[in-house]
Amino acid sequence: MRVSVEIGLPLPPGSAWDVLLDWERQAEWMKDADSVRVLTPNREGTGVRVAVKTRVLGVPAFTEVLEVLEWDPPRRLLMAHRSFVRGEGEWTLQEAGEGSRFTWTEDVSLPVPLLGELALIAYRPLMRHLMKGGAKGLREELET
Repeated sequence: MRVSVEIGLPLPPGSAWDVLLDWERQAEWMKDADSVRVLTPNREGTGVRVAVKTRVLGVPAFTEVLEVLEWDPPRRLLMAHRSFVRGEGEWTLQEAGEGSRFTWTEDVSLPVPLLGELALIAYRPLMRHLMKGGAKGLREELET
């Protein structure tokens, strides 16, 4: 299942990138993240692994491990979902006037044949809502 959202940000890509990749602070603007913790000694570049305690319906439900596959500051970050959820998430920043355009795309699957796809189809509207809320939260964080 693929879900993508876009939003304009008030800062240029370099400044937005610094806030976007402040790992532990992501839970302040990402609506479904309860906490984010870096698991590797390195905090930048390919191979960085983070644990995201994820909320479902507002309740911390499970911890997901993600790993950086591609790191191209301040333009692109590609991460692999390495837990029960499989697939990739991508963040891109493009110059847009005096600010930037942030695109967040998730292409995920569940390892349970058929049932997993049905669950994701049902979850898709909520996932889109959470991603839009996260993107708006990022914009609000950058405006302060």
